Amino acid sequence: MKTLCALIAIVLLWLGYRHFTAPIVYPPGVLIASDPEQTDLPNESSIRHGDFQLKALAHFSIDARLLHAKRYRWDHQSALVPVDLALGWGRMSDQSVLDQLKISQSMRFYWYEYRLPPPIPKEEIVQHSTNIHIIPANDAIASACESLRGGELIHLEGELVEATGPSIGIWRSSLRRDDSGNGACELLLVEKFSRLDPKSIGPAARLVKR
Repeated sequence: MKTLCALIAIVLLWLGYRHFTAPIVYPPGVLIASDPEQTDLPNESSIRHGDFQLKALAHFSIDARLLHAKRYRWDHQSALVPVDLALGWGRMSDQSVLDQLKISQSMRFYWYEYRLPPPIPKEEIVQHSTNIHIIPANDAIASACESLRGGELIHLEGELVEATGPSIGIWRSSLRRDDSGNGACELLLVEKFSRLDPKSIGPAARLVKR
């Protein structure tokens, strides 16, 4: 009897964990219509961040849907960047498009797979999604970014940077949204973070339970 009760408790805990950590699903429709905003800085300022030196390249602001998150603990970059966030906007925030994509992250890259034909042109996938290497400005932002649930709608704001420091050499952010492959990710010092309320975005943001 004790063994049975223990098994039931384990199953209930597992179901509860799955319920609260499973990606959020929405009805079809674009959730984030706006593009990221980027402003060149007239003077590249230098910022000390722990053992790392950061050179600010541009101010960056984005509203996006979280497609996938990946925490890193053991690679050389994890002391600076503990989490990568794969983000989408435009039709890359549309549930009907994302249902046809398999999205993952590894080795500091963001990957997507699909059965031919792609749900939207490949160029649009590239131009409306990205993998952002997150440099949290403080512990609260670090905790918030590491606790995100797939599908959440978020706002990030800060500086795209070039970083130098122990074991990373020179790590420079992309300053474009239409690139892909090595060097195409943004390296972002996140100074402002917030979760967006789906109810404030439009009827397509109503949750669907699956």
